[in-house]
Amino acid sequence: MSLERITVIVSVLLAILAAFAPVPNVAIAFAILGLVAGLSIAGEDHVRVLVSALVLASAGTALASIPGIGDKLTVIIGNIGSVVSAAAIAIIAKNIWARIMP
Repeated sequence: MSLERITVIVSVLLAILAAFAPVPNVAIAFAILGLVAGLSIAGEDHVRVLVSALVLASAGTALASIPGIGDKLTVIIGNIGSVVSAAAIAIIAKNIWARIMP
């Protein structure tokens, strides 16, 4: 199992857990998981991650109107969006570094 796959599984499980129970320092965990995932993502998947970060950041609140579980779904999508945003930052930093240091 690859590092990327393990990071995704842990991130999704932690995002779900954090929606239902308080998890101390969860934001730091999401940032670290996202940075690790972003550094291990293959080049052909960079655009997919960048677009996913934008969509998750902007469309996460659309689920809030679902009665009963909308609030929890919004939190879960927001948590996953945090991880993907950190991965996008890692990808951007890696690409900038590759341009500076050929």
